[in-house]
Amino acid sequence: MIKRLRAGWKRALGYFRRNGISAAAWAVVERLLQEKQQSGYRYEPPSQEELLRQRREAEGRKGSSGKNPPLFSVVVPAYETPPVFLRALLDSMQAQTWPHWQLVIADAGSTDTVKRVVEEREDARIRYVKLAENLGIAANTNEALKEVKGTYAGLLDHDDLLTPDALYEMARALKESETRGIRPVLLYSDEDKCDGSGQNFYEPHRKPDFNLDLLLSNNYICHFLMLRTDVFRSLKERSGFDGAQDYDLVLRAAAGVLSGEPEAAYVHVPKVLYHWRCHETSTASNPESKRYAYEAGKRALADFCAAQDWKVQVEDTRHLGFYAVRYLPDILEVRTDVAAVAFPLPPRRGRLRSGIYDRKGPDGAFVMRYEGMPRHFSGYMHRAVLQQDVEAADVRTMRVRREESIKRGSGERAVESPGRENFRLEEELEKAQEAVRQGADPAETSVAFCRKIRRMGYRICWDPYGKA
Repeated sequence: MIKRLRAGWKRALGYFRRNGISAAAWAVVERLLQEKQQSGYRYEPPSQEELLRQRREAEGRKGSSGKNPPLFSVVVPAYETPPVFLRALLDSMQAQTWPHWQLVIADAGSTDTVKRVVEEREDARIRYVKLAENLGIAANTNEALKEVKGTYAGLLDHDDLLTPDALYEMARALKESETRGIRPVLLYSDEDKCDGSGQNFYEPHRKPDFNLDLLLSNNYICHFLMLRTDVFRSLKERSGFDGAQDYDLVLRAAAGVLSGEPEAAYVHVPKVLYHWRCHETSTASNPESKRYAYEAGKRALADFCAAQDWKVQVEDTRHLGFYAVRYLPDILEVRTDVAAVAFPLPPRRGRLRSGIYDRKGPDGAFVMRYEGMPRHFSGYMHRAVLQQDVEAADVRTMRVRREESIKRGSGERAVESPGRENFRLEEELEKAQEAVRQGADPAETSVAFCRKIRRMGYRICWDPYGKA
């Protein structure tokens, strides 16, 4: 607890130096409130009965289907890993209820510490590779990738842990996707943090389903990530982005949605399956300790945008590792996959009104995301101040693409477009805005309008930085 408090003060001091005393004060207040809200979090592993059920199901998969169950490979680039952490990692792998796995450890250290620990385990599923030299985390990972035999390959840091059901849940999500005719490109899960002992868990990261523009704001996918091996091998990790090599990899894998890959091929498993171990000097505990990683992330994002031929400027936000993409001259001119951009409604009494509408609440009314939050707050994982795709946003603060732009771009994105020829975005937006002025419910009107855009196969991007 003392180390966590010390790390918190380091974050606050760094924030103050970057953004000034007022912003830092608001950030501290919000952080304290979030800590209070999360104080009741306890990671609850599956019961022994559930783990036993998973083992039996996994062991019976081949016999019941007649097909070999998927083999998952997990890649660990290691460098002078403390034995206590490596043993814990190996324990977490050997505790998996899904037995069809391969662990590849690429050791770039100058000693035989890692080798000795690995040799303690007599498990043919563990593959140890001694590297001739330390080539950096990206190149070391690529060396390990050469030994991968699984259909999917996951990334695990050398001092982190998987939950015992991690690979089982990935296998289940994979099977569900394939049943719907989807071959996933990648799968990712929720995660939390643990202290150096690996016994105390905190700060769960509950992630959304795949959201391209949120991914262009930060690497929210992070851990636990499994990428289809053929995709991984074709992309590889790039040494020029060490520190953000995984973000660079995910961005390039995500580019598939801009060329016909369905978003459903990027599968979110909404369970904590990864424990990110925090040391006092780690990025998770003290973001200031690895500023180079965030600079590398910024470069990776700029490189991704350039590869799409988007004219942009990538800027830092107030929060380390979180970015803003400024489109030149305008997102609706640059992005053929985006048909509408929306902005927050003006604050009311110092409180946010995002204008983002989520699905109906218990009373049947639409719920506005972030509504009522103090306007100086940034929200959970800073999402209230990040660009992101939304299902529905308020038409009063919305702009849409010109009709001729829609005609050029619709063929690339359309997945279901009944009556597209009769739906003229500019005219329909004007009608919706006029209906609201005449007293129509803003939420229902906005949701109905946005539903048509989504059915056409386009994205609606919410931008907290602009105005309509």
